[in-house]
Amino acid sequence: MRYFASLLLAAIGLVATLQAEDKKSDWVQMFDGKTWDGWKIAENEKSFSIKDGAIVAHGTRAHAFYTANDKPFKNFEFKCEVQTKTNSNAGIFIHTQWQEKDWPKIGYECQVNNSYNKDPQKTGGLYNTVKVLEAPAKDDEWFTYYIKVDGKHVMVKINDKTVVDFEEPADKSGTIKLSEGTFALQAHDPGSTVMFRNLQVRRLP
Repeated sequence: MRYFASLLLAAIGLVATLQAEDKKSDWVQMFDGKTWDGWKIAENEKSFSIKDGAIVAHGTRAHAFYTANDKPFKNFEFKCEVQTKTNSNAGIFIHTQWQEKDWPKIGYECQVNNSYNKDPQKTGGLYNTVKVLEAPAKDDEWFTYYIKVDGKHVMVKINDKTVVDFEEPADKSGTIKLSEGTFALQAHDPGSTVMFRNLQVRRLP
């Protein structure tokens, strides 16, 4: 009896391990650290470069759109590492669509700004929707940026600390709202330098 009980426990443990491994393997690497495969830059290609395995946003307004998957993202988890230089601004757009020029008009912008003095909205906020007024990270240090969208709920964590926990109203109008789409990274201005690396996404049911 003990033998069969031991076998049962071992089997349960194996299943749990496999499930955990499957959960980890759901994460998709969005950037290979070397090329622009899966990405398309709008407006000013020179505003983006690749250095030491990271995407560097520095230059006049431009956006790098994630194009590696034709299936739109609706519910998902996204994570990456970000580093800002002094007085720099950028953003991570979600539920957006390819746009040849101008600031993206569809989807939310998750703000990246630890010390940019022309804008009080700081890192982690949903731009002009949920404002974060105290920077949760520092310039010249890599920090983690996590975004989760599930239905009408958006959660943003910076360095594992929740800074946004937002439920979108059912009657929200306009194009700055949850729907589905892709991701975009922002190069904001020539005075800003922001780096992104280890970009990953995982779809949710």
